[in-house]
Amino acid sequence: GKVVCTGAKSMHEVEESIHTVAAQIKKGGQKINMRPRIEVQNIVASSDLESEINLNAIAVTLGLDRVEYEPEQFPGLVCRIDEPRVVVLLFGSGKLVCTGARKPSDVEVAVKKITKELQGAGLLR
Repeated sequence: GKVVCTGAKSMHEVEESIHTVAAQIKKGGQKINMRPRIEVQNIVASSDLESEINLNAIAVTLGLDRVEYEPEQFPGLVCRIDEPRVVVLLFGSGKLVCTGARKPSDVEVAVKKITKELQGAGLLR
């Protein structure tokens, strides 16, 4: 079987959690690999651009091929980045959430990329 671990803030926390679950399963009499292969599939991170942003202007500037923005449905703008392949949710407050990354460096690259793009378009101070 498979185990999904969510909410961990570090690989150390993931390893501890998986080991705890494996030990409980073993204690219950099941055969289990006590050293399972761990694969990170989705990192979710938040950041703050420290400035309010105009989501309507961003939607127009970035283009409808990369952006979904329906404020009646959801208050955030959904921006898809191809490289690294992640999704960034932007909010009018300047807060953002990056999801879909497989390694921390993907998050850093994506946040730098979207920040640079917004600054280049004059949409972020």
